[in-house]
Amino acid sequence: MAARSVIRSTGSYLPQRILTNDELAKQVDTSDEWITQRTGIRARHIAGDGEPTSFMATEAARRALEAANCGAADIDGVIVATTTPDRSFPSVAVQVQSALKLKPGPAFDVQAVCSGFVYALSVANSMIQTNMARRILVIGAEKMSSLIDWNDRTTCVLFGDGAGAVILERHEDDDGRGILSTHLYANGDLRDLLYTDGGTCTTGTAGHIVMHGREVFKNAVTYMAEIVEEVLDKNHIDANAIDWLVPHQANLRIITSTAEKLNLPMDRVVVTLDRHGNTSAASIPLALDHAVRCGDIQRGQMVLFEALGGGLTWAAALLRF
Repeated sequence: MAARSVIRSTGSYLPQRILTNDELAKQVDTSDEWITQRTGIRARHIAGDGEPTSFMATEAARRALEAANCGAADIDGVIVATTTPDRSFPSVAVQVQSALKLKPGPAFDVQAVCSGFVYALSVANSMIQTNMARRILVIGAEKMSSLIDWNDRTTCVLFGDGAGAVILERHEDDDGRGILSTHLYANGDLRDLLYTDGGTCTTGTAGHIVMHGREVFKNAVTYMAEIVEEVLDKNHIDANAIDWLVPHQANLRIITSTAEKLNLPMDRVVVTLDRHGNTSAASIPLALDHAVRCGDIQRGQMVLFEALGGGLTWAAALLRF
């Protein structure tokens, strides 16, 4: 049997500051009821000045290392999924590498917005399967508050900050565990549905998030249904084989739609959206770490990740944990 990549451990970091819907209602024309009914979000964490993306990524990685009882010498590389790096360069990944005193090895960022963590996981999986590395830190980290126009009630209510990390490592036991398949897509023709209105080579600033919510929602429901069907077909399983769905935490209605497609009860869907908001590439690893640490996701269970983000990008991964 060919070696697979397994998730050995998880870790996460959330900023201390919590911004509730009621607090937002004092800043813009909105209400807790309006936000909750349309999104499922009740609160989100907001990073302070001393909590750049690299700091949050490092703290999440540190907790994943502690959970795995791994040291710096055990890690061969770092891949960080982020759309909010501290600087244009160097990457967040090399800053994590330095902060954790890891040995020299591959360290780079992946930018696929909300799908970024699954993209990064797929890249790390390929590196492990081709013997480029044995053990890789894969991190999703975002400071989405840095891209928010706090006067735009259609976007400022949605996003939050945080980081999640996993240690992905080579696994040669014939026990069925590991990543079974990954599925990555993008459609650049839909790039103007969700974007920032700035950039370092155009405006000199990162800009603010602009979103056409109705169109994003429509495409998300369609693409998530299609990719779920592809995952099942690729692995010759039916939906009953899935123990847990860990979706990108963007909108409760999108999450519910995907669960219905899988005929999964919501108590087998990991939902942290109400507390975290949309943390883009950080949302799946944050939700995963929550479910692992509270004892829901257990070794040997089948887990499905899926996400859609700006680009539009969308992605899924199936693994036996």
